[in-house]
Amino acid sequence: MWCSENWKDYELLDASDGERLERWGKYILVRPDPQVIWKDAAKHPAWRRADAIYRRSSNGGGGWNKNSLPPQWNIKYGELSFVLKPMGFKHTGLFPEQAANWDWFSELIRKSGRKIKVLNLFAYTGGATVAAASAGASVVHVDAAKGMVAQAKENAALSGLADAPIRYIVDDCKKFVEREIRRGNRYDAVIMDPPSYGRGPSGEVWKIEDSADSLITLAAQLLSDDPLFFLINSYTTGLSPMTMKYILDLRVTSRFGGRTQTDELGLKISATGGYLPCGASARWTAL
Repeated sequence: MWCSENWKDYELLDASDGERLERWGKYILVRPDPQVIWKDAAKHPAWRRADAIYRRSSNGGGGWNKNSLPPQWNIKYGELSFVLKPMGFKHTGLFPEQAANWDWFSELIRKSGRKIKVLNLFAYTGGATVAAASAGASVVHVDAAKGMVAQAKENAALSGLADAPIRYIVDDCKKFVEREIRRGNRYDAVIMDPPSYGRGPSGEVWKIEDSADSLITLAAQLLSDDPLFFLINSYTTGLSPMTMKYILDLRVTSRFGGRTQTDELGLKISATGGYLPCGASARWTAL
């Protein structure tokens, strides 16, 4: 399991009965998590003083109860800063487990000794974008949600990267990749964080089981002659990490050599010392 041990402003305090107890800066949140299937194991006293609790509705969706949070606040990860905004679907605008990937590819970029051009697809609020830019890469950030791209710009500015070489694109990822192929543009690295299900800005339907292979195949065509890495994340329950590794080996390793590794991402639970699984990643690198 790949885990980040370097957070100071985030902590997974406890997990029980289908919920996480988390500290985001100075605020305590309770949020549902389908991986937390164990019951009656709550140990941390902060369960009784949460600043906000997300409850699912029987009619679908949900909302924040006992919400004493500000509209937004900031947290840091090393030199990076992020704005947090509690959203309607339990999210805060950041996935802290991804810091394990930020650390991994940031080291690759710094050690490469050359200028690395990164394509970040389904780039959300730009955690990976600011990490790559902070490491010295130029980044093309693509997401179909205009609001998420705007928040990514906020995160870059907070991290001192307002003038970094980052291009922000609001577009359907597959259509953008197809245009880049026609333009002859190339990238040294690709980051891909696709949802299980989603819609593009013009109503395009995305289902990871139906679309991941075709998009990876297209994105592999954008790799330069000397690529550095290719990263795919998956939060789809039931989709094995080995599936993503197999596709990367078919589409990337077979052409460039190198190696692919895959594992779960996880967060350490402070109350018990155990680890909560939080999706998975497949990493290809030429090294």
